[in-house]
Amino acid sequence: MRPFAIKHIDHLVLRVSDLQRSVAFYRDLLGCTVRRVRDDLGMVHLATGTAMIDLVTLDGPLGRPGGAAPGPEGRNLHHFCLRIEPFDEQALTLYLQANGVAVEPAEKRYGAEGEGPSLYCYDPDGNQVELKGPVPQGL
Repeated sequence: MRPFAIKHIDHLVLRVSDLQRSVAFYRDLLGCTVRRVRDDLGMVHLATGTAMIDLVTLDGPLGRPGGAAPGPEGRNLHHFCLRIEPFDEQALTLYLQANGVAVEPAEKRYGAEGEGPSLYCYDPDGNQVELKGPVPQGL
């Protein structure tokens, strides 16, 4: 018998080519909060509700072993999902595009809370970020 149960994702770590540009994307554009900066590791911890996104520089102690920067030939991961409210596809798309962010049309996708609307956008390093709305109730 397993002596533990998974409660939720605690954090994920993204290797980024320009730390300040990525902090601006996640903090200023998406609304994450900088919780801690670790200059010794080239790392910034960002709060995202109950979880964290950690950003590490490619040339820092944590990012260097990962090799080349993410790009067309390889990524850090396929995508990750941030649950948001409210979900207004038109407002989200206009907001993101006005800030130079590539956005894909919303679709109904399955996530931790069930099936609901979401759209994909891309951070400055090309990492795919899913912004997911609430699951419709009573369906």
